[in-house]
Amino acid sequence: MKKTVSAKRPRTRSAKAKEPTDSGRRLGEMAYRRILEGLFDRRISAGSFISQGELMQLLDLPVQPLRDALRVLETEGILKIHARSGIEFLKADLELARSTYQFRSIIERSAARTYAETAETGEIAQLIADHRALLERLQDGASVESTAEEMESLEQRFHGSIIASLRNPMIETTARRLKNYVAVIRLDLTATPPRMIRTIREHLDVLEACLARDPAAAEAALTHHFQAALQRILGMV
Repeated sequence: MKKTVSAKRPRTRSAKAKEPTDSGRRLGEMAYRRILEGLFDRRISAGSFISQGELMQLLDLPVQPLRDALRVLETEGILKIHARSGIEFLKADLELARSTYQFRSIIERSAARTYAETAETGEIAQLIADHRALLERLQDGASVESTAEEMESLEQRFHGSIIASLRNPMIETTARRLKNYVAVIRLDLTATPPRMIRTIREHLDVLEACLARDPAAAEAALTHHFQAALQRILGMV
């Protein structure tokens, strides 16, 4: 009598097992932020090659979250992973600056019109007041060191509010990626009070057009701001 042999089913992972855990996602996001912070505070030099092991030691990161973050950052164009020579970080050049500011201008020109039409008057007025307060401090001789954090906050609030007016998550995701490119580009740009003053005045031109509910003037002022910002950067890259 022949024995019946039952075929064994191959073991398969459940879909749930393939997904990263909440803890894994949080660690990956932490590693992502820490790598960017290391790049922006110059512990990692733009354009440098560095091994995975060196990054782990420098940033105090476990290997798996580091690998997860590196894959995301490679997709975003901040770095390139070379199988044998390590991780190559992005270095700003003229083409990156032109492409980044051209893309920002395309997105934010439309957003400026929408912001002028839909933003709360109180929100615009508050942004204007905060810009004017920092402008006065700089004109009174405040140093870059004492105002850099406030200037960065104003930059993020100004551009972030304009982009948010479109209510488009895909555009917001793209804008975050472009913000990282801008930070890399600005690593070679020395902040000075005159440059900060010009930037604030350009922001104010946009905001005052928005307060007047003039979409065409808001778009024109934002276009000028990006052209002027790119010229400031091209002088340094």
